[in-house]
Amino acid sequence: MLNLGITELEDAKTGPHMNTPKRGFTLIELMIVIAIISILAAILIPNFLHARAESVTSACEMNEKMLATAEEEYSVDNGGQYVAIASLTTPYLSAVLTDPVKKGNTYSINAAVGAYGSYQVSDSGGHDSTTMMQVIQDGSSASCTSCTSVLWDQNSGVRGK
Repeated sequence: MLNLGITELEDAKTGPHMNTPKRGFTLIELMIVIAIISILAAILIPNFLHARAESVTSACEMNEKMLATAEEEYSVDNGGQYVAIASLTTPYLSAVLTDPVKKGNTYSINAAVGAYGSYQVSDSGGHDSTTMMQVIQDGSSASCTSCTSVLWDQNSGVRGK
């Protein structure tokens, strides 16, 4: 160790890794990562919201279909008579169905004979009109572009209003 040069002596004191600077993320790198995450969130969040609105509309259609099935079961058991929703209890419905759009609101059944048949099930409205494009508009054969309510007609099934 007596014949060591000055540079070798300094390396022996500081060690082989003591002179290398520690490197972290720079501010620019962090800002780029945050910008990429923000862009992805801006793309995905509207898609998730639209998918949720479509699922709520679909749930409403299925609830109305279950109410129509209960109405038909009641009619078979009671000589072809149709009733309002209050009479559709056990064994026809095990629970009161509520509108998924406006929480707590129930569906209504119009049990008077009309152009739609002997009954029409309707919700309280409030659907996103972009989720109703697949539904036929009530009273026509055109697709619904501005409908916000789902109806179930005895004669034609799901309609928009």
